[in-house]
Amino acid sequence: MSLIQFWRILRARWLLIVATTVFSLAGGIIAVQLLPPRWDAEAHVLLNLLKPDPVTGEMLGGGASRAYIGTQVGLITDYGVIGQAVDKLGWLSDPNLIQQYQSRPSTDTRDFRRWAAQIIIDRTRVTAADNSSILNIIYTGSDPDSAKAVANAVTQSYIENSLATRRSDALKNADWYALQAAKAKKSLEQAQAAETKFERDNNVVMTQDERTDVDSARLTAMAQTNVIEAGGGAEASLAEIDAQIKNASAVLGPNHPDLIAMKAKRNAIAAAISQGGLRGAQSAHGSRVDQQKALIIAERDKLAKLRNLHTEVELQRDFYNKTAQKEIDFRQQAAATDAGVTALGNASAPLSPSFPKVPLIVGGSVGLGLGLGILLALLIELLNRRVRGAEDLQSLMGVPLLTVLEAAR
Repeated sequence: MSLIQFWRILRARWLLIVATTVFSLAGGIIAVQLLPPRWDAEAHVLLNLLKPDPVTGEMLGGGASRAYIGTQVGLITDYGVIGQAVDKLGWLSDPNLIQQYQSRPSTDTRDFRRWAAQIIIDRTRVTAADNSSILNIIYTGSDPDSAKAVANAVTQSYIENSLATRRSDALKNADWYALQAAKAKKSLEQAQAAETKFERDNNVVMTQDERTDVDSARLTAMAQTNVIEAGGGAEASLAEIDAQIKNASAVLGPNHPDLIAMKAKRNAIAAAISQGGLRGAQSAHGSRVDQQKALIIAERDKLAKLRNLHTEVELQRDFYNKTAQKEIDFRQQAAATDAGVTALGNASAPLSPSFPKVPLIVGGSVGLGLGLGILLALLIELLNRRVRGAEDLQSLMGVPLLTVLEAAR
């Protein structure tokens, strides 16, 4: 079939095409009048992902923020949130809803509150704006005012539920850390008691200076002091006799008996020093050093044990301080008023229904009627072929067409 043949068929059956189009348009208009309108009320909330936690100072990363947004989208239509919205709207005392609930199928065993909440859940959509932390809460109602009221109730219930969940989780964490802090405090007290008992039993005390190894320095200083003390007396006597000889030489002659006696005494003292007097003193004092050294070495084991006990005390104290601080942080978070969600204004009543869409239905009915009319025209033409032009005659006869005579005008 050529295009000209198709056009001739449409022109011949134009009344059928117009009739089906008109009937389809009329059906669309009737549908628009009969279908109950639906109204969409939309509210917006902002998730404070870029705002650090007021207690911990932590922020969510990219992957974690996407998962968090997805979780919040699901939570908004959760029964825990929608149930609060049902309470806010006062639906549990609405006589119309009570009547609908009583006429429900006998197989529906849900309680009234959950049944009413399911109505809101089925009519609520939540979407996340692209590349942002804004959530759109859309409720579809039978009239503009009820749609607005439900959208606002769902938004407010979501914010309150978020705050309550944060506080509840923080309080649970605070209680857990309080228990751990109590255990840590008990362990700290036991460690401190063990350190104190060891100090009392062994008569040692861990001072600030004794936390470093100064025993060797003490022994060295003690040995040097004792050596000086050992040789100090003989050297003083030798210096004294030298002074006496010097004074006597100024008034006495070199062969004076007193001067000769002083020199002999001086030589005897010097000989005694050089032959072992000093060595004996040093030996005696060295023995004292050895005794002190042995005593200090014996005390080293006690000091090492005391250091270990003191280290355990410091570790237990640090763990207790950190655990107690965690408890304080979570209790502050449990008392916070920041839900992590901000409502971007209230939902407003929609100005026009979202359904039925009149232009779409009317245009669709016209297109449907036109297409149906064309289809019927072609079907009738195929069932009852007519010769409407030279092309039809040639296709029916199967012989060449010599000439075409135009109708007289």
